[in-house]
Amino acid sequence: MRIGIYGGSFNPIHRGHTALAKSLIRQKLVDEVWLMVSPLNPLKAGETHETLQPTYDQRLRMVRLATYDMEGVIASDFERTLPLPSYTITTLHELSRQYPEHEFSLVIGADNWQRFARWHRHEEILRDYSLIVFHRPSYDTSGIALPDNARIIFAHTPLYDVSSTEIRERIKKAEDTKGMINKKVFLFIQKHLLYI
Repeated sequence: MRIGIYGGSFNPIHRGHTALAKSLIRQKLVDEVWLMVSPLNPLKAGETHETLQPTYDQRLRMVRLATYDMEGVIASDFERTLPLPSYTITTLHELSRQYPEHEFSLVIGADNWQRFARWHRHEEILRDYSLIVFHRPSYDTSGIALPDNARIIFAHTPLYDVSSTEIRERIKKAEDTKGMINKKVFLFIQKHLLYI
């Protein structure tokens, strides 16, 4: 099976995340998308496992709520057991070791592709795995030089100009988030007094 690994903090997960995953499956670029909830993003300055809020379990729960009835879109806690920080190359190699029957691809946005050279052991990722790069507002991928032998697909997916940062700010200001996040996720946020 072809699995797309789409990692992130998902703080919180929003409709852009899930629409992207469904689009990749609908286009038959992958058979499933695993939303890999990251305990710690090594590229986010100042973020630590202890200070990242909501907790890992709360973020994972929100992803599970948002994907409960989505065929082929899986909430994954695979990185929970791996060493911190969560380096993508470690995750991909361990996935390949534990699930040799699957073919894994890395799903990233155009913003991350433009700074991909900063990723830990990025050359190994390009050597060992294919990448699916999706468009992000304000990021142009047309002029990016591709490394030799890299297996990269630039996917045409729906563009949602929404971010988790904007959602957190809206919730803090008691502003409307309708259409931005799943209703069950919103109720979970309200119940646990998150982002206020």
